[in-house]
Amino acid sequence: MVELREKKGSALLGVRVQPRSSKSAVSGPYGGMLKVSLKSAPVDDAANRECCRLLSKLFSISRERVSIVSGATSRSKSVMLEGLSVDEARHILRNSSIPVL
Repeated sequence: MVELREKKGSALLGVRVQPRSSKSAVSGPYGGMLKVSLKSAPVDDAANRECCRLLSKLFSISRERVSIVSGATSRSKSVMLEGLSVDEARHILRNSSIPVL
């Protein structure tokens, strides 16, 4: 189950990244986080940019409203979805068949 928290009126999401995958996709829950598989290698911030792009598509928000607030050099990241409430984010994840708390 994916856990969501609220911070400064925005949703905060834990993400576990798997770089160098065969395709880029949101894989589902992973230890309370959302697992994201990325084709990009973790070089020159490419995987972080791809992660933010993929999440912006999933949540239907602009790329500028998705930011990594911690874990930029780690596979485990905290991602801020600015202007998106926790309830809205939960609704989107549930509609994507991803179990959430």
